[in-house]
Amino acid sequence: MERHDHDHNHDGGAGRRQGHTHTHTNTKAVLNRLSRAIGHLNSVKTMVEQGRDCADVLIQLAAVRSAINKTCEVILKDHLEHCVVDAIKTGDIEEIEELNRAVELLIK
Repeated sequence: MERHDHDHNHDGGAGRRQGHTHTHTNTKAVLNRLSRAIGHLNSVKTMVEQGRDCADVLIQLAAVRSAINKTCEVILKDHLEHCVVDAIKTGDIEEIEELNRAVELLIK
């Protein structure tokens, strides 16, 4: 397990930041998934530059989207298992509200 100190912005990016420490068990897996998705997206960019068939480009974009969605799933699961559990234990209502806002944005 990896422990990270980082800030969570609880006001939509406009100011105050609250930092706390919690455990991330999937940091390496998330970084690997992101690297693969970035590489795949760069390949899609090359396909567009080369004038490849639109259907092929769309299929590859769907694969990139799927990879990003899976990465979101891993991060969300990690967040629920660690950050939200800690927030409930400590009564940090702001952390739970932040999760609600993040999920709303994620499913849009």
